[in-house]
Amino acid sequence: MPRTPEQYEKIRKGKRKLIMDTALGLFAGEGYHSTSISKIAAKAGISKGLMYNYFESKEALIHSIMEEGMKALTELFDPNKDGVLTDDEFDFFVNRSFDILRDNPTYWRLYFSIMMQEGIYELFKDRYTQIIDETIVLLLDYYKRQGVEDPETEALLFGAMMDGISMNYLLGKDSFPLEKMKKAVIERFGHKKSKQDHSNNRLIKERKEQK
Repeated sequence: MPRTPEQYEKIRKGKRKLIMDTALGLFAGEGYHSTSISKIAAKAGISKGLMYNYFESKEALIHSIMEEGMKALTELFDPNKDGVLTDDEFDFFVNRSFDILRDNPTYWRLYFSIMMQEGIYELFKDRYTQIIDETIVLLLDYYKRQGVEDPETEALLFGAMMDGISMNYLLGKDSFPLEKMKKAVIERFGHKKSKQDHSNNRLIKERKEQK
């Protein structure tokens, strides 16, 4: 019985993932510049010619790998894509980001090790900068609406904190308190205005009771 279009698409997606996962491991272990298309094809158990049916070059392959990693996180940010980040969406992003990190640490350790290799960042710098700029715009608006005194610094500090926590967890995941860090990030960087309003209301109530 001939395969259906859906079956062909499933096979294609599976083969594409096999190539990307194989390349991810080789790029991380042997270095991007030292890994050839031939070596990736041999490791994946497919022909070099078939490789080119999925990726026209090694550069196209590394672009797809890096894009997939960035997409996994950016899709969590402002999930309804209405251009406005809410308190619930902020919490969702932090929670799911750390869940993704915890559920597949091997992938992210390889991913970040590739990103740090010489010359790799330049290959996707424009795309990375675009994503960061879009994220910062949403965070700036979020903190402005909460009445934060310096929204830009707050947004940059949040990004740096998320990166730092991720790196520390990947380097020592067995001893790093990821759940505590998750709660601390939400407490430190989210719902600032509502927390301040709550604090002010509590102080007002206490003063009235003292009179």
